[in-house]
Amino acid sequence: MKHSFFSMLTLAAALGCSSVALSQAAALSQTAAVPSATPTGALKIATIAFNPAVFQTNEAQRDFAEVQKKFGPKEAELKTLGDEVDSLKKQIQAGGDKLPDDERATRLKAIDAKEKQLQRNTEDAQNDFQAESGQAFQKVAEKVFNFMQDYAKQQGYTMVIDRGNAQAPIIWYADPSIDITAAVITAYNTKSGVPAQPNANAPNAPRPSATRPATGTTPAPKPATPTTPAPPKK
Repeated sequence: MKHSFFSMLTLAAALGCSSVALSQAAALSQTAAVPSATPTGALKIATIAFNPAVFQTNEAQRDFAEVQKKFGPKEAELKTLGDEVDSLKKQIQAGGDKLPDDERATRLKAIDAKEKQLQRNTEDAQNDFQAESGQAFQKVAEKVFNFMQDYAKQQGYTMVIDRGNAQAPIIWYADPSIDITAAVITAYNTKSGVPAQPNANAPNAPRPSATRPATGTTPAPKPATPTTPAPPKK
């Protein structure tokens, strides 16, 4: 397959992770950090693309790679079943009108059963993969969120705003010079001590395949359309 069914960051982008833990962390940080005096001087504001920052840390890359490796055998199993369905379809096409009606009906029934099995197995694998990927993302996201609080204080920022992403922007414009996404990633990587992962790529999710055709080559199963995890609530 051109794209791995369990592509490391496809899954990370396709997670639909829960932001409950991050929201709780944000709430705790807001209630615990009561200022002793009114801030004076000019405000120092920064922006961050929080979810991409989490995805691009060495720790997240490592953890997602481990999840991907775990599901490698399942991916191979799905491909084998898909190839078997393709082979059965080609046999019917090659037989043409020479196949007796009863034999054709038997083969079509077998193909239908295997396609349903492939669909069930693919959905089960997707659900399991997304669940484990979601847990991996959430674990790192909580660490990055807590690290960002300390980083912002050390750098003297009055406020750090999540700018969202191109599909769902939270703020419509901010000067690029105040963005600290790359700086936070670099600082977090240094603190975590996790080395850069080989062949680590930015998120690039393939689009979902179209409805399975009745004949011809069976397309390789792909994950559903990815949804971006919600940022921590303020």
